[in-house]
Amino acid sequence: MINDKLINPESIVVLGGSDDLFKPGGKILKNIIDGKFSGKLYVVNPKQDIVQGIKSFRDLNDIPETDLAILAISSRLCLPAVEILVRDKKTKAFIIISAGFSEAGEEGRKLEKEIADRINKADGCLIGPNCIGVITQSYQGVFTTPVPKLNNRGCDFVSGSGATAVFIFESAIPKGLNFSSVFSVGNSAQTGVEEVLEYWDKTFDPASSSTIKLIYVESIQNPDKLLHHSSSLIRKGCRIAAIKAGTTEAGSRAASSHTGAMASSDSAVEALFRKAGIVRCSGREELTTVASVFFHKPLKGNNIAIITHAGGPAVMLTDALSAGGMNIPKISGEHSDKLLAMMNPGASAVNPIDMIATATNDQLDNVIEYVDKQIPMFDGMSVIFGSNGLNDMTEIYDLLHKKIMNCNKPLYPILPSVISSSKELEYFLNKGHVNFPDEVVLGRALTKIFNTPSPAGEEIFLENIDVPLVRKIIKDAPNGYLEPAIIQQLLNAAHIPVVKEVVVTSKSELLSVAEITGFPLALKVVGPVHKSDVGGVTLNIKSVKHLEAEFTRMMQINEVKAVLVQQMLSGTELFIGAKYEPRFGHIILCGLGGIFVEVLGDVSSGLAPLTFNEAHSMIRNLRSYKIIQGTRGKPGINENKYAEIIVRLSSLLRYATEIVELDLNPLIGSPENITVVDARIRIEK
Repeated sequence: MINDKLINPESIVVLGGSDDLFKPGGKILKNIIDGKFSGKLYVVNPKQDIVQGIKSFRDLNDIPETDLAILAISSRLCLPAVEILVRDKKTKAFIIISAGFSEAGEEGRKLEKEIADRINKADGCLIGPNCIGVITQSYQGVFTTPVPKLNNRGCDFVSGSGATAVFIFESAIPKGLNFSSVFSVGNSAQTGVEEVLEYWDKTFDPASSSTIKLIYVESIQNPDKLLHHSSSLIRKGCRIAAIKAGTTEAGSRAASSHTGAMASSDSAVEALFRKAGIVRCSGREELTTVASVFFHKPLKGNNIAIITHAGGPAVMLTDALSAGGMNIPKISGEHSDKLLAMMNPGASAVNPIDMIATATNDQLDNVIEYVDKQIPMFDGMSVIFGSNGLNDMTEIYDLLHKKIMNCNKPLYPILPSVISSSKELEYFLNKGHVNFPDEVVLGRALTKIFNTPSPAGEEIFLENIDVPLVRKIIKDAPNGYLEPAIIQQLLNAAHIPVVKEVVVTSKSELLSVAEITGFPLALKVVGPVHKSDVGGVTLNIKSVKHLEAEFTRMMQINEVKAVLVQQMLSGTELFIGAKYEPRFGHIILCGLGGIFVEVLGDVSSGLAPLTFNEAHSMIRNLRSYKIIQGTRGKPGINENKYAEIIVRLSSLLRYATEIVELDLNPLIGSPENITVVDARIRIEK
């Protein structure tokens, strides 16, 4: 419930303001004063009449009506203060800096809820408690330093952690990043990360709003809201990067299927961010580097030219870009000859373009201009240029300023001389630019951005999916793992191809099926969840004698009640799995199948329901994608059919939310077809 009184207040009161700058109330007051807040500023301090030159009231009841109250007082004093402010002072916005609420235990949680309820009833806005505050274009309402430079076209930033927000500032400011607004939401008693995104979305103005949004979040309370507003903002022209912390294997629940063991909440977050089009970052440096890339022209392809006068950093950047799927195309022929003619003897023009240490300002100018205008295969450029005592760095930075502004392609400056050329670098940043001091971090950031898909569409694919039949099968089925016949009915209802199979309990049934189907055959036990673990799978059976022997052996395995006879297929083993994640819905996983699911752990995740674009993106983001394409003489699989099965399964799950775990493992893929060979589904109604 963010309102204008929080964003642009005409009056602010700081409860707990003091002259002690080592206390939150003292420091937050100083930051507001230093930020030249133009409205009326009041202080409440029971022991002083003047605090930092501002009139101080000893009793809250004596202050005038005020738009925004910032509370830096004991948690036990907050509720009475909120009641007075709401009832008598018409206050509509509150920032509670104080700790000692839900993070401290049950009593604190109750107190926090009472305060939030009181503010909600008054249609007010609450940020916090237990936060560092808020920064807008109107005021610097935080008690921390450094306070970043403000620019209405800088980054909008929301953080669930105050300390982390400060450390992100420490990473961002040296790069030249500015901020438009900062929200530290703390315990999020009323306003969390999702509500801030909602506010950004509903108030977005392409002519004046920032188009770069940064997020640090530890707990996603409303994935649907985050997905909706993030996708909406990106479709409006924004770019969003986020860190989601607190997702480890230790947080995943123990489960009995492969998917249940792997699909931790981290898979849910990964799927959610991909569906929304959010660039997921792993740390502060990556987040601020991605944000810095966002300030450049969009990269339309993945072919990069590297221009340098230092070979080592160019090699490291090449490795980082190549590892993430970017291309560093070789320059040859006429283009190579013309570039070499522009440079000193000993230079190289193959890409990276190594101008060597004696490169001049004019040579750099000519090379950048030629790459930008004359070599169409390149989509972007990176220039690595540091101080080596042979160049006037102010001239170099002036040149880069002009080129960044005028080049058709994005140009990413890697300027590592942050100490030896600190004054010149500050001069460059003050022109409104950002710097990438580390080439490897830039390379990884570029690949993260390029590999993040656009927001997914909201349509649900239902072609040849019999939704009424799906519902009837689920309604009639018992809880727990489904029998093979029921699984086959479900998959058939979604038009997902399944191998021909029959469940048998006697040798006579077995031989009858074998006579009709023909060899080779596969036998699998019915009963145990992990068939391979109990010796319950035999493949490529080519004779009646072998068939009878395996049937006899399998029927003696503990908990086996029948045997499944299947037509034997050959091809590449694939995997599709799904798991229901509370609040998120069904997470879909795909990858190579069979034992490779556990051995390699190479899976991609998506959030149901999926579009065909999402399914193809999942497949192509697998490390094993080259195997799926076909490699070393072995044919690949039909990627379109694989994607279609992933989409069909996600649509099935949209109408069968009782399914909590599902494994299709393996599917057998060939250039022509993909068929489900083994499936395991568990439902909970």
